[in-house]
Amino acid sequence: MPNNPPKISPSSPVLQTARSFGRIISVKGQIAQVQIESEQIPSLQEIFICPQDPTARLEVFYQAEDISSCLILSRSSSIYRGMSVSGTGDGLKVPASPAVLGRVINLFGEPQDNEDPLASHNLTSIYSKTPLLSTIKGNFQILESGIKAIDFLTPFVKGGKIGFIGGAGVGKTILMTELIHNITVAHQGVSVFAGVGERIREGQELHQRLIASKVMDKTVMVLGQMNENAAIRFRVALAAAALAEYFRDYQKKDVLFFIDNMFRFVQAGNEVSTLLGTIPSEQAYQATLQTEVSMLQDRLVTTESGSVTAVEAIYVPSDEITDAGVSTVMSFLDTAIVLSRSIAQMGLYPPIDLNQSSSSTLSRSLLGDEHYSVLTFFQEQLNRYNRLSHIVAIVGESELTTEDRILFQRVKKVINYLTQPFFSVAAHTGRPGVYVPKPTTIRDIKTILSGKLDDISPEKFLFIGGLDSLKK
Repeated sequence: MPNNPPKISPSSPVLQTARSFGRIISVKGQIAQVQIESEQIPSLQEIFICPQDPTARLEVFYQAEDISSCLILSRSSSIYRGMSVSGTGDGLKVPASPAVLGRVINLFGEPQDNEDPLASHNLTSIYSKTPLLSTIKGNFQILESGIKAIDFLTPFVKGGKIGFIGGAGVGKTILMTELIHNITVAHQGVSVFAGVGERIREGQELHQRLIASKVMDKTVMVLGQMNENAAIRFRVALAAAALAEYFRDYQKKDVLFFIDNMFRFVQAGNEVSTLLGTIPSEQAYQATLQTEVSMLQDRLVTTESGSVTAVEAIYVPSDEITDAGVSTVMSFLDTAIVLSRSIAQMGLYPPIDLNQSSSSTLSRSLLGDEHYSVLTFFQEQLNRYNRLSHIVAIVGESELTTEDRILFQRVKKVINYLTQPFFSVAAHTGRPGVYVPKPTTIRDIKTILSGKLDDISPEKFLFIGGLDSLKK
């Protein structure tokens, strides 16, 4: 697709010899209907350009006889009835080369960081098919995050999918930013960040943090933030996935893929579906919801060439985790980390719900004997702690038996120990960030549950690193 298509008149031979051409007959929100006047019918996902406005782009969403319904991927204020359009014969593409590393771009590959434009000679389509089953490869290597609660309770594997699930303001973006900081520093591959429908401020702050952490040079950010229209937000994640595939398949790299926010991708698809007037499902989402989510998720897999490890923030509307859009996304996850508002209100960060979070990696063969034994023992103790909590809330801890009181205190200390100061918010909290290796976390929790620290109050375990930093 040309970066600067020439201005031509509707009667120009250039327009008349295009693969397809026509005129806009209606504009409704981000949807334009085009009356095709050429013999050649445009293909789905083909890009139309407007000779009167070189910046305008329309994508064919579906075709009915000689009428094309198109998504407006540019400012809709410049699109009007009677406007001539011509097909490019190709779909939307983004620049794919090592030159994108260290850059911030939009859906069209245009720089958003005030740097020089990217070369347009090496482009890749934002659409691709899921890799063949014969090329997909399993992986059983656990990635260490340096975040105690994640490494101990919900570890995730290289090439897997991890989701941070929670309502507004519970710290999904902060947790993702911390993970980017901790993993990308030690990661030998490249990172791709997709900003889908989130705040512009968060994208700018993340860019600055990546520069400060000296990892921006092996990261590319693709942004389609909250101010963009639904059609663009719906495509940004696919553009980022195309770049992840390029680095995996052609550069043979291991890729970390971050998306903030996956629910906004679902929401954008729902907005587009509503504009097109399609009949929704019983849950009020588009009938194609499962297909659209799988269209993205199934591309983020490990192949013989390299791995793609996906980390996804998932907004939960009205804190309703059974929402159909959230449930659809969660069905693709290997590890689901649920963030609780009630835990956040208690001042425990990260506010991970230990009871609702889960991971498919919790097996002895994958975790090792020591980690698996300590984890299963803690889960047993946590179940008893939850039952005792109801009694304590009514009659107080002093009414428990001596054995139950000891158990209650030990589990409480582990819960407090799993809080952690983050690098990403150190300037706001006044506490310097801490990276805790996974073996240290396992050893410390084993020590707490063994009773060796029964003489220390639970409050002492809040927001520390390892036990070696504990102030008795």
